[in-house]
Amino acid sequence: MNSSEEIAVSGMSAGRSAMRMGPAELVQAAAMARRFYLEGKSKIQIAEEFGVSRFKVARVLETALERDLVRIEIRVPAELDAERSDALRARYGLRHAVVVESPAEAEETPDPENLGEVAADLLGELVNEGDVLGLAWGRSTIHMAAALDRLPPCTVVQLTGVYDAGTAERGSVEAVRRAAQVSGGDAHPIYAPMLLPDAATAAALRNQTGIARAFEYFDKVTVACVSIGSWEPGISTVHDMLSDEERAHYASLGVAAEMSAHLFDAEGRRIGRDLGERCITVKADQLRRIPEVVAIAGGQRKAAAIDAVLRSGLVTSLVTDTSAADYLMTAGPTPKPALSRADPDGL
Repeated sequence: MNSSEEIAVSGMSAGRSAMRMGPAELVQAAAMARRFYLEGKSKIQIAEEFGVSRFKVARVLETALERDLVRIEIRVPAELDAERSDALRARYGLRHAVVVESPAEAEETPDPENLGEVAADLLGELVNEGDVLGLAWGRSTIHMAAALDRLPPCTVVQLTGVYDAGTAERGSVEAVRRAAQVSGGDAHPIYAPMLLPDAATAAALRNQTGIARAFEYFDKVTVACVSIGSWEPGISTVHDMLSDEERAHYASLGVAAEMSAHLFDAEGRRIGRDLGERCITVKADQLRRIPEVVAIAGGQRKAAAIDAVLRSGLVTSLVTDTSAADYLMTAGPTPKPALSRADPDGL
């Protein structure tokens, strides 16, 4: 039985309407309800035990609910907002949306660390034995990897270079190693910066043996975990790596968000594609073919960027917080369902 559900089975203390049942009926109904809701027995098994038909068992269980003999309460951990999660999933047509309560004092903080913990639990559900798990660079994915405590055997591959090659051991490379250690699978890290000075340097790095080996797995990835950045200092890795002139150029194109070194405008259209030629990263069309792409991002300062990336159709699932979710529920016109994986560029 799901730990998030609580079944309360009462006997003689049931509501006034339930008292219209005789004591023998009450005792039998309570016993049948206990077998069915708490012990997980089938109606056929219960019928055999009590020597009645399964149709009578069904009637007794229905009556027990109607007369408040059985109360079913759906409960989720306090930090999860089930109502917002379901509404957000429906609005964007996502496969999964998990909204985490954000403390009032942390509403302005992008990607609260508890998002990573929840995302780690979600990956534990989504990843199956033999899958290829792809991890893109990002603070939220690093927090997620640190919180992992269960993963079935799978291969783990890094999907992007790192923000700073000098911190690789403490960043996405370590995240890939951590995930592989938990799963017991192979790790394929990328020891290279995400952004290079020019396309020629990036192309040369992609041909290096270790990096090329990781790239070979990109088309085999079945579950990916990515971060989202808004176009401002400290909240976008790409923004922080570019010169002032380059930032101004891409801002003039209408950049609203970035994910894995891909830039998007507010409608989810990709812009500044020339930047990709200088980056060590998974291609957008490869991301679109991955069955499950989980984005981890939250906070008011990232809310508009999250909306833009969700409209791109590249993401199938989202882990966010209430601060961002409240914005997303009223952000512009209703987007196309993400699960259609529609390309807003029409390409």
